[in-house]
Amino acid sequence: MTKTVLITGVGKRIGLYLANAFIQQGWQVIGTYRSHYPSIDALAESGADLYCCDFTDNLQIQHFIEKVLAAYPQLDCVIHNASLWLPDNADLASSDIMATMMQVHVSAPYQINLAVAPLLQAAEQQSNIIHITDYVAEKGSKKHIAYAASKAAMENMSLSFASLLAPKVKVNSIAPALICFNEGDSEQYQQKARNKSLMQQVGGEHEMWDAIQYLLCSHYITGRSLPLDGGRHLK
Repeated sequence: MTKTVLITGVGKRIGLYLANAFIQQGWQVIGTYRSHYPSIDALAESGADLYCCDFTDNLQIQHFIEKVLAAYPQLDCVIHNASLWLPDNADLASSDIMATMMQVHVSAPYQINLAVAPLLQAAEQQSNIIHITDYVAEKGSKKHIAYAASKAAMENMSLSFASLLAPKVKVNSIAPALICFNEGDSEQYQQKARNKSLMQQVGGEHEMWDAIQYLLCSHYITGRSLPLDGGRHLK
């Protein structure tokens, strides 16, 4: 029977990589995106079931949930990858910055997890929820305080959902530091980023894929956060 994974934020970078990787493994991919990129059309042609959903809008979240519940009798995995990186000096009121970060990284996953829990429980084997958090959830950030706080809350949410949904559903976090660069990042910036880790390199998207496969294959790990940071905590 074909397995089904729901991945939020599949338009680019890690989300796009994961969506393509799961498709290549024969999974049915349900994906969300906020902005339309050519990659969305390519994913749709590959068989992904895609929904435009802005996670800052609760009404859009509810509409998305309703469509998933109507279309799928079960889920094998949910990966919360959608993210928004607002600095504390963004041209917004500080209250709006914090509210937006908590909405995208905490409220949206919280609503989705509660709604699709019966679908995860209906899977033939153990199913999974994976929250993609961030290295700064543990370390903090002087320039992205609201972002770091929301990712820490997301990581904490893994503990509660792990307790709630055990033993049928495993719930874990993956906390990456820099996994891949953006197009246009200067060589100076790239080298500075590499120097922040003991490994002197970025992880690469495949490191995230391997971590996810590790969690999917395990029958014993739940309520934990897996760091992918190249040893930054020792620098």
